[in-house]
Amino acid sequence: MAGPLRFRRSNETWSRDRVRSQLFAPLESSFGAHLETPWFPVADDRYDACRIEMDNGDIALFCARPGRAYWLGNTETPEPLWRTDKETFDEAPYAVSRWAQRELLARVELTDPWLAAAEYLAWFFLPVFCSKDGRQTTRRFFAEDAAGFPDATREEGLAFYETFLSTGALDAHRYTMASKLGTSPGYDVGRMRATMAEFTAAKLLVDAGLEFVPEVEQDSGHALDFAVEDHLVEVTRPAPPARRSNTDHPVAAVRETGGAKRTEQLATHPEAALFIDCTSFRDDEWAALRGETPGVGHEPTLVFRARPSGTVEGYLHGRLPFDLGPAVEWV
Repeated sequence: MAGPLRFRRSNETWSRDRVRSQLFAPLESSFGAHLETPWFPVADDRYDACRIEMDNGDIALFCARPGRAYWLGNTETPEPLWRTDKETFDEAPYAVSRWAQRELLARVELTDPWLAAAEYLAWFFLPVFCSKDGRQTTRRFFAEDAAGFPDATREEGLAFYETFLSTGALDAHRYTMASKLGTSPGYDVGRMRATMAEFTAAKLLVDAGLEFVPEVEQDSGHALDFAVEDHLVEVTRPAPPARRSNTDHPVAAVRETGGAKRTEQLATHPEAALFIDCTSFRDDEWAALRGETPGVGHEPTLVFRARPSGTVEGYLHGRLPFDLGPAVEWV
């Protein structure tokens, strides 16, 4: 399975004739392709750049100067570039990275203007929105599932995360977090919703003014979702009761999901806080949960539900080792 979109860096010299014969020709033979002039210049005039558009919708970008070249594509990688090193947008030279992202974002604006309208979100998730295997499924998730919000429009779902991501709080962790949304050609809405639970949890931490690090590897072999002021946090998201095969009540859904975490990460790290995100629950399902405020046998546990308006309601079992302050409306 392909991963998030990254550059391939070549330390060789590439003439236009070599680009045409070793990069373009194989793609033209396999898919049908067009060698085109880029829409934007590279802000470093040492680089000669081109676009390769495939008939199947794939795209590749290439720019080269003597002794250095960068390839970026969601298509088959030509053999001369197979053993090259990979670089993220942050690792590649700024001029090259900015050029490539402008090209890709302009293409998103043409193909999916509704997505490009959420400018910061489109930029943040670009490594998966334009990845080889995930570009259809990730866009479909935001279009059809409103980023995991029930009874909401796609614009409302996008706006919630656009407002949060535009704070820049996750910029330093862009590839780590964006990649969790998935680069699989299979459409797994449950996994994608679970990924967005981590973004919602991060929003709570930011709104509370807390510093954190995502995806924290432990000696146990587990990677917990966040370290918040040296305290571990694990996030989970139960599927809404209507979609569960064996649990049709919201209280049972929360207890089942929390119980699964108790036998996994929390069994090894009992000191960690558990965040249970019920954003996928409808109003009536959340109302039933609020009425009982069930625990899951672990403390501290925060159970919460976000709405596209930006409000987050929640309740606690046990005491958190940090203050979420005004980030949650307590019920």
